[in-house]
Amino acid sequence: MRIAFASAELPKRGAVAVGVIEGRKLSPSAAQLDKRTGGAVSRAMAASRFTGKSYQVLTILAPARTRLSRILLVGLGKADDLSVDVSARCGGTVVGNLLTSGESEVTILVDTIKGAKQPAGERAAHVGYGAKLRAYRFDKYRTKLKAEDKPSLKRVTVMSDDPSSAKQAFQSLDAVADAVFMTRDLVSEPGNIIYPKTLADACRSLTELGVKVDVLGVSDMKKLGMGALLGVGQGSAHEPYLVAMQWSGKPGSKVKEPVAFIGKGVTFDTGGISIKPAGGMEDMKWDMGGAGAVIGLMRALAGRKARVNAVGIVGLVENMPSGTAQRPGDIVTTMSGQTVEVINTDAEGRLVLADAMWYCQNRFKPRFMIDLATLTGAIIISLGHEHAGLFSNNDELSQRLLDAGKAVGEQLWRLPLGDAYDRAIDSDAADMKNVGDRAGGSITAAQFLQRFVNKVPWAHLDIAGMAWSKKDAPLVPKGATAFGVRLLERLVADHYEDKS
Repeated sequence: MRIAFASAELPKRGAVAVGVIEGRKLSPSAAQLDKRTGGAVSRAMAASRFTGKSYQVLTILAPARTRLSRILLVGLGKADDLSVDVSARCGGTVVGNLLTSGESEVTILVDTIKGAKQPAGERAAHVGYGAKLRAYRFDKYRTKLKAEDKPSLKRVTVMSDDPSSAKQAFQSLDAVADAVFMTRDLVSEPGNIIYPKTLADACRSLTELGVKVDVLGVSDMKKLGMGALLGVGQGSAHEPYLVAMQWSGKPGSKVKEPVAFIGKGVTFDTGGISIKPAGGMEDMKWDMGGAGAVIGLMRALAGRKARVNAVGIVGLVENMPSGTAQRPGDIVTTMSGQTVEVINTDAEGRLVLADAMWYCQNRFKPRFMIDLATLTGAIIISLGHEHAGLFSNNDELSQRLLDAGKAVGEQLWRLPLGDAYDRAIDSDAADMKNVGDRAGGSITAAQFLQRFVNKVPWAHLDIAGMAWSKKDAPLVPKGATAFGVRLLERLVADHYEDKS
């Protein structure tokens, strides 16, 4: 889909979208359309329950006195709350309503509104950003899609009183959207297409943007003593890999420590010998959602030339049952030297992360470390599909993550850590076991990870309930969400990027 920017002017034909402030207060463009249509806009609102609340939509088909095909009234909410992020969701809402409508293009008018937090040009850029994010489709394998189900919308023109600044601001946002699409594509692919080697190859593609990519194979990981990660992958015909991606956006910086992100990349998770039930197992193609988000984040930072030094580490394995698979009761030695009794082979992600996190700290000495993983079903029981779980040893990092998540609509909820939970993973046979009992399963998983964190500020994001959506949202069509890419990109932009 093409996103274009132009000076504000009421179009003469086609579809047009205009904003309405909560309380049915017409924006200047909506007021002009009301006048042009002989009051059709006002009459349509009066005959409906549309009030202008955020993301409400009222469609007027073939409005009188015009050659327009339709007018979309889009609720902007309260003027004082009208930010760039609200604007992005409004842009996505328009595209969501028109994507398969038969319309081929739409003009979205972004007005200067008293009380709005940012000027119209900046908001217009985010309208275009939201429009692009919502336009995503993964139809690669759908060979018999009916014509009426195929996307018809090809072009979105966003008009404002400052199209040049909108176009300039959109360049960075466009790079982030492309990164989100990369992650959604990777997470959407089936396990016979995305497995450790092909996911490592996807990481290698980032070298075109200036990212340095190092790929460690089995022999490399054996030399480093990564017994936990290797143990998870030993039952699969696909060999595991660990990939380190480096973006040096501040090569001359006095601060050498990079910000670091680590992703769980279990490309398919059967559960291993502790095999999962058959029902729903097909969903386990997205058990690499954490790694997918880290790959997308690195593409976003490189794509918009972020002035930050960042590292992305992904541990890539396939967890399969076979004659060579890891058994319940096996004891593995991690890169840290600590030993783990494997009670349940379906609690494999934490084993992958244990070695990946230790490697990250040893090699890169990061400023902070954030891991993302579709780690536990227990987090879905706790938080549903509305928040990802946040666990951390650092209050400042936690608050910054919470703020970034709220800003972009990828929300987090902080849960506790503590000695009582930690004791639940003590083992009689090794330094620890990889699961506790059923109580507080997400917390004991986080406690396990914390045993592989030294003094570095660290946060763990359990995104099991957020990596895939069964319903549409303003910026996210159902399917792979790429949860974490926009959140962490915002975190870096707000707090860790050199603005000089």
